[in-house]
Amino acid sequence: MLSVGKRMANSLSIKHGLSLWCPQSLPSNRVSCPVSLPSIRRSFVVASSSFANENREFVIVGGGNAAGYAAKSFVEHGMASGKLCIVSKEAYAPYERPALTKAYLFPHDKKPARLPGFHTCVGGGGERQTPEWYKEQGIEMLYEDPVTSIDIEKQTLTTNSGKLLKYGSLIISTGCTASRFPEKIGGNLSGVHYIRDVSDADSLISSLEKSRKVVVVGGGYIGMEVAAAAVAWNLDTTVVFPETHLLPRLFTPSLAGRYEELFQNNGVKFVKGASIKTLEAGSDGRVSAVKLGDGSLIEADTIVIGIGAKPAVSLFESVGLNSTVGGIQVDGQFRTNVPGIFAIGDVAAFPLKMYDRIARVEHVDHARRSAQHCIKSLLSAQTQNYDYLPYFYSRVFEYEGSSRKVWWQFFGDNVGETVEVGNFDPKIATFWLDSGKLKGVLLESGSPEEFQLLPKLARKQPTVDKVKLQNASTVEEALEIARAALLVEA
Repeated sequence: MLSVGKRMANSLSIKHGLSLWCPQSLPSNRVSCPVSLPSIRRSFVVASSSFANENREFVIVGGGNAAGYAAKSFVEHGMASGKLCIVSKEAYAPYERPALTKAYLFPHDKKPARLPGFHTCVGGGGERQTPEWYKEQGIEMLYEDPVTSIDIEKQTLTTNSGKLLKYGSLIISTGCTASRFPEKIGGNLSGVHYIRDVSDADSLISSLEKSRKVVVVGGGYIGMEVAAAAVAWNLDTTVVFPETHLLPRLFTPSLAGRYEELFQNNGVKFVKGASIKTLEAGSDGRVSAVKLGDGSLIEADTIVIGIGAKPAVSLFESVGLNSTVGGIQVDGQFRTNVPGIFAIGDVAAFPLKMYDRIARVEHVDHARRSAQHCIKSLLSAQTQNYDYLPYFYSRVFEYEGSSRKVWWQFFGDNVGETVEVGNFDPKIATFWLDSGKLKGVLLESGSPEEFQLLPKLARKQPTVDKVKLQNASTVEEALEIARAALLVEA
């Protein structure tokens, strides 16, 4: 299997938009990817905790998951009340976004997730931060009022409603927007859906309630998770994608084949190696079919587009973008080139310390950890650089009545040769070995203890005997071989 860094223009796109962009190691003198940025922070004294004027000591732009975890960190440091303002384009307090393509899409009789059940920070094991929580903590929340411009010299932001906000420190946490099909090929037709927020998911559910045939475009995370949810609605479901197998940036062909068989056993059809020419409309103006590059048609009254996401950075080009991986360039403490401005979560192009390269990670785990690290660096004497271990996961078929619930986790880097152990019934593991070193590991249906072993293996990268792994008769035996190698090098 080829290195992540050698495929897809040096990018690993893994989670709904959740992608890990990883260029090859860059010279320390590359201007576009600095690893040491100014540490000066401009600030001022806020006149009063009621924000009678435009002054805010701390402003977070973006109301997603990273913003919620950042707010938690501000509270833990005693620096939230009367000092922090969060500006969001959404109508809701920050929530755990992965739920939108999982339990949120379950039919009404299968206990779907709903707010306030998955507000941040329940996904990370913390307190549920409802709108009332922000009020109690003295945090100013500006809902449905996105920032429209920034004046770096004056340290001011202007929102859509015309509100002027002067900041001392600014944390950019704007996340991503879904990649869309062009309008000229039907990308905006009624019945065509993209999922990035609650309103998107609500609109999709409304379609699923009256749908018969669903087509999901994209064979990545969104494709797999939405298709699994559509099965719960007993809908005719087809997944269309241009690659030769599911999730090619992570799954090996053999591993993908196991998951494809599981989906097919649940009634999902796959059309691989296909391109989309147009989305066709019926006489009522609603989408009626997908027209493929070869001219063939797949009937559909609901279409979900899951072809990736783009970092929402258009307002912040003057802060300093990374042309290689996209996003806003930051150092190991999430400081940008502009003193007093930070970037976290999906939009941050940061030094991935353990692999010595610049990366941009679209994943909930990074959103949480980057927020916590940034705020700790901002409010304390912490000088330690962010040391992130790439982690991805997915859960499908978790609803009531499912014949099998699926949950896998991956830690590390998918580079080098692969060794697959297990028959997928009930579990399977894939190990990535590069020059004898264990670089990454994926485990399906593991126990809590087994999942806890994975990050230890990926971070320590022990030397593992490939032949022993290949001869392991069970996943448990293979993991024990890897554990033993870890102990030898401890």
